Amino acid sequence: MDVSVSTGTEDLRVATAPATTRPPRRQHPPVSNAPADRFMRALLRVTPERAGSDAGAHRRLRVSLFVSAVRCIITYVLIPVLVPILSIAQVLAAPVGIALCALAVVTGITSLRRFWALNHRSRWMYTAFVAVVFVTLAFALYSDISRLATA
Repeated sequence: MDVSVSTGTEDLRVATAPATTRPPRRQHPPVSNAPADRFMRALLRVTPERAGSDAGAHRRLRVSLFVSAVRCIITYVLIPVLVPILSIAQVLAAPVGIALCALAVVTGITSLRRFWALNHRSRWMYTAFVAVVFVTLAFALYSDISRLATA
């Protein structure tokens, strides 16, 4: 839509932006029937959704990363600082670490399932990322369990 403005000596045409419309929903790629894709969907027990929003998958990803970040801060920053200050912190360190690892695994699997259900274009890259996170969590869990067993 154009709006004409007269300043007396010259006419100015000012272009106004059209009314904002909703951007079209992003189309997900067609569902792949490759053996690896079928295996992952069976492993995660998901069926591809035709309609859906990436927002839910990305929100779950952010929650999963936030939980992992909180676990790392508590495990590697707060507990080493608090152990010399509070002798009781050593007793609480392992159970807190185990609980946070379990929560990180649950949120990681939830977000992974959402990525696969939406047939997200980056689902394999995110799967590799989650696998690395799970290996790291496995080492942390082993460390916490061994610390708890020797206490």
